[in-house]
Amino acid sequence: MFFRMVFRALVRQWKKMLMIAFTIALGASLATAMLNVMFDVGDKVNQELKTYGANIRVVPQSASIMSDMYGLANESYLREDELGRLKTIFWAFNIVDFAPYLDGTAHLAKISESAAGSADGRDFTELGDVKVVGTWFNHHLALPTGEELDTGMVAMKKWWTVTGDWLSDDDASDTDTAEAKNDLVPMCVMVGSELAQKHGLQVGDTLTLSVQNWQNKHWAFTVAGIFDAGGDEDECVYMNLSDAQWLFGKSGLISSIEVSALTTPDNDLARKAAQDPTALNQMDWDTWYCTAYVSSICYQIQEVISNSVAKAVRQVAESEGAILNKTQLLMLLITILSLIGSALGISNLVTASVMERSKEIGLLKAIGAYDGPISALILTEILLTAVVGGVLGYFAGLGFAQVIGQSVFDSNIAIKVTVIPLVAILIFVVTLAGSIPSIRLLLSLRPAEVLHGGH
Repeated sequence: MFFRMVFRALVRQWKKMLMIAFTIALGASLATAMLNVMFDVGDKVNQELKTYGANIRVVPQSASIMSDMYGLANESYLREDELGRLKTIFWAFNIVDFAPYLDGTAHLAKISESAAGSADGRDFTELGDVKVVGTWFNHHLALPTGEELDTGMVAMKKWWTVTGDWLSDDDASDTDTAEAKNDLVPMCVMVGSELAQKHGLQVGDTLTLSVQNWQNKHWAFTVAGIFDAGGDEDECVYMNLSDAQWLFGKSGLISSIEVSALTTPDNDLARKAAQDPTALNQMDWDTWYCTAYVSSICYQIQEVISNSVAKAVRQVAESEGAILNKTQLLMLLITILSLIGSALGISNLVTASVMERSKEIGLLKAIGAYDGPISALILTEILLTAVVGGVLGYFAGLGFAQVIGQSVFDSNIAIKVTVIPLVAILIFVVTLAGSIPSIRLLLSLRPAEVLHGGH
């Protein structure tokens, strides 16, 4: 009898129930979309921010000490052959890209066109000392795990504006002897925009570089590209790492490493560990070590790179955490506001339904029905409608999430199973909250007044 009455009420008021289902579906779809995006936005935001630079810098231990204590540079280096170990740490999959650097100072000169092909290269215009940086551009690396990886500057410096071409590791000189290097066979470099503007350099120009350990010889380099990085790099010359190692006589050595890693925003545990990891108890240590905090990843890098110190680039790391937290807060606020809107819509629609059925409810009370069963009847109708609206809204929300993922992040949003019970609970709570005013109205109805048109 009870469910027959529910069914007849649903059929008789199908238009209002359809509007209630639509209201619930709208709230459920927004909640589903926002929650799925919120749970997946961490990796998406981190991936986007990785295009704007590294968040970890690795330097030799002694160089870090000299810099921290005295502000001095130190002639100490890391080993290039250990770079593959970065992808063997616990959080290896969180390391997106990395690039090694070897820097030094060289004397720069520009070769005139008439002398560009001469063997001794003595007819040139002196341009002064410049900072020269050797690095990987798009290096193909075989990892100790048997996997292979392409990494380097091209992936890490996507915001650079380049006139001409990026260098390629294929542009590195394949000559192995000093005599071959001294024949002025042009190799390739990239020149910073400020340096190029200062000396009138253009793509295709041929430059020579000389260093103190080869002071009587010059090596020719063709300008393959001019870059605008918007920083101190614009006064530098960049070349392939192997050429820089030969130029400075530092075979197999590097000055520093920049690492771009996906990280979790810092909390109190991460900040405590960053100061002194040994001060953590065993439980906190395990939690910290097995969470992708920037300090945890730095610690693990130091474990695999000999005599190294890994430090977070704080401006980048803190900005990532702040942006991620604010983005997630925005998603949560949108979810809450959408559910509040749904609750208000449900309240109005159910109240209107109760008022329309006031004589029916008054008659039920007059023949002896109690407030409890009548309230259960109305709630059952609303909850059944909510189930239909919630299911439709959930699947619509999955579609909205993918639209957001493609339009904002150019990738799909991962469907989180944990969202299903969350949405179900939220819809249940919102439906009950929206039904409270109508239940209060129902309880206040008096049979005599309703049936005889009283107020």
